[in-house]
Amino acid sequence: MNIWIDNRSSLPIYDQVFTQIKNHILSGELQADEPLPSVRALAKDLRISVVTTRRAYEELEKEGLIYTVAAKGSFVAERGSGMQREDNLRKIEEHMSEILRLAALCGLKREELLEMLRFEMEEEQ
Repeated sequence: MNIWIDNRSSLPIYDQVFTQIKNHILSGELQADEPLPSVRALAKDLRISVVTTRRAYEELEKEGLIYTVAAKGSFVAERGSGMQREDNLRKIEEHMSEILRLAALCGLKREELLEMLRFEMEEEQ
């Protein structure tokens, strides 16, 4: 798992760590029950404060992406249906943004785009 800290970024460092680990989990790069580096080890590797790393892990735990076992460490949480749904919604939004960009390039009107979507949905049934 690679994590890069951009000191010039407007995002706080804990948020950069949180976002990158979250992306590793959502992409499937990190699997359920896979151990994460300890807070101290990750802080040392990234040359950041233990407090900063702990905050990133706390945010990940709040979102249900990881869980912590006392004296054992932090692990990737099982991807429940809520998390899978969230991942799929994110993918849909990305595709929709691309569709809207292409539709604008083609001069496609809203009604035409909606008709295309209706047609595709009918084909799926």
